[in-house]
Amino acid sequence: MASRLAGRTTLVTGAGTGIGRATALLFAKHGARVVLFGLGGDDLDAAAAEAGGHAVHGDVTRVGDIAKAIEVCGPRLDVVVNAAGLIVPDQPESVSDDVWARTLDVNLTGTMRMCRAALPLLKQRGGAIVNIASVAAFNASPGSASYAASKAAVVAYTRSLAYAHGVDGIRANAVAPGWVRTPMSAYEMGLLAHQNDTSVESEFRAVERRIALGRMAEPTEIAACCLFLAADEASFVTGAVLVADGGGRSPSHNRAV
Repeated sequence: MASRLAGRTTLVTGAGTGIGRATALLFAKHGARVVLFGLGGDDLDAAAAEAGGHAVHGDVTRVGDIAKAIEVCGPRLDVVVNAAGLIVPDQPESVSDDVWARTLDVNLTGTMRMCRAALPLLKQRGGAIVNIASVAAFNASPGSASYAASKAAVVAYTRSLAYAHGVDGIRANAVAPGWVRTPMSAYEMGLLAHQNDTSVESEFRAVERRIALGRMAEPTEIAACCLFLAADEASFVTGAVLVADGGGRSPSHNRAV
């Protein structure tokens, strides 16, 4: 396998599970030294062991925890992938202040805090930032008021980064996944199954019938998008949003099965 990130230090948040974990493992396979940051506990440690990287246990809402991760990266940092995130089902009319604040604190402000802390190191050599947004930024689903707002703001923030720091040789881009087979999506399907008196797998299948490719993504497929944006192949790509939703926004009705 070609070493597309050989000699580069990469920091991945939310690296214990899902997209973050898959990205850390893929980057390690391509030669990166990987620092895995997150709340994952044993999952984070296991992912770090598999990647041959360094696990830093912490929360993106805590400046001190972020500082620890940056210290482990030093003296060099080339790539940051912000994959930490959460979703709490809510509605515009009834969303609580606490849910709204927590969702934005993790998904948006956590991304900002990590980028802000990483910029001094990234500016030394140039580098790449990849922020995980969501197609919810453009097409919100029922029950995702705070989540959709946070991910739309991640897109806007990423474009601000790209504009401000292109002169420093830093590229900033976002990936906007659709449905992905992760613990987060399993949690959402569990809520729907309880609400509809169905099973988790039946809810997964119902969603997949609305996707042009007829399936959800695997975390490794989104990790591959992150790899492209982090590597030299994307050397003239900045301020962009790579939508990876399997055509989920295209069909207007369920396909026949």
